Amino acid sequence: MKKIIEAKEFDIITCNREFENQAGYVYIDPRSFQQLELLILTFNEDEQADGIDFFNVTTKREIGKIIKVKNYVGMIHLATGLQIEILPKIHRHTTGDTRKIFLKMLKTLKDFPTKVFNEAHLNTERMPLFEVFIHLFIQEVQQLVKKGIKSAYYEVENNLNVYKGKMLFNSQIKHNLVHKERFYMHYDEFGINRAENRLIKSTLVQLLKQSSDTVNLKEIRKLLMHFELVETSYNYEKDFQLVVINRNSKDYASIIVWSKVFLNQRSFTTFSGGTFGKALLFPMDKVFEAYVGRHIAKQFSDDWNVSLQDKGFYLFEDKFALRPDIVLRTQDESRIIIIDTKWKLLSNSSSKNYGISQADMYQMYAYAKKYQTNEIFLVYPMNDQFEKTKEIQFVSDDGVRVNIFMFDCEKVENSLYNLKLNLG
Repeated sequence: MKKIIEAKEFDIITCNREFENQAGYVYIDPRSFQQLELLILTFNEDEQADGIDFFNVTTKREIGKIIKVKNYVGMIHLATGLQIEILPKIHRHTTGDTRKIFLKMLKTLKDFPTKVFNEAHLNTERMPLFEVFIHLFIQEVQQLVKKGIKSAYYEVENNLNVYKGKMLFNSQIKHNLVHKERFYMHYDEFGINRAENRLIKSTLVQLLKQSSDTVNLKEIRKLLMHFELVETSYNYEKDFQLVVINRNSKDYASIIVWSKVFLNQRSFTTFSGGTFGKALLFPMDKVFEAYVGRHIAKQFSDDWNVSLQDKGFYLFEDKFALRPDIVLRTQDESRIIIIDTKWKLLSNSSSKNYGISQADMYQMYAYAKKYQTNEIFLVYPMNDQFEKTKEIQFVSDDGVRVNIFMFDCEKVENSLYNLKLNLG
């Protein structure tokens, strides 16, 4: 039986039982703790990110060795069978509610493969994130089966009694030196045993072993019946290279991205540590940026020209590009507003500048000078300390105004309305 442990971003993972029930700490058994540490330290060298980008491994005198989660959320599978689910810190919500909100946020990520799904229909109270992702993959494959599994010409290498296609001389010598009547050939065949379908079947077979949700398992078995004439992939890397997404195969686009995730290929922020485990994690700063940006682009485009990740200016000539998350411009560009998002929980303490970093304020000042505007908005997620609207503004001696705005990730419409009122 797989065991699932829930954690929140910035929680501390420990194998010291004395901290098992303390707030902010997550206890796992010593063997799993060791495997998590090894996973972090021995990630795949092919990946672009390091395990220590996601976790901080250190030692505290009163606790011993600890692993602190950074602002990445998702799930980790360890070889012990333990699954660690990391959720974002969203105020006022239960675990199930947090999952629903997080899934809504994920849909806005540019590379997230499932844009249209109703998170309200997902039983997130009982379904871990990993099972939710399996469910989304199943939905995509079900849609493909409903429309019809596509056939195509695919390459075949086989030892035949007839001469067909192109002979592979090295294989001919290796296999048929004493069988002159046979021919080792390379040729094309038409059917559903194409690379895309082989990868889908391989993903379904793997998920059949990994899922523990009875509904998901039932649907996977039903789908496998449609792929009986398809082989499993014996070389994932080669088959992924053979994948072609065009007008005729567009129904495979999202499915193949999911297959890359589940077959442990590079996609999203994934890494693995050999035999120790694997992880699928999402950077919350990017998720929050996409979430706020997509909603603003949708709601403000009638009155403003909205640019996401604007690339108009450099700090020094053509060096050090400035890329504010969101830029609003009037049609005649007489007014420019910069909106930048930061996934950080502020504290309601003016004496400590509410927890706003000095580096962020330097960045906002640079935006103001290059874009020649004194209207800057720094957007942070709403938290318990700022449930009541509070106006926070910083004004420089040369007139640059930086406004602090709290965005409610659940009550998006209310936040957008309040933002419009702030813009005037």
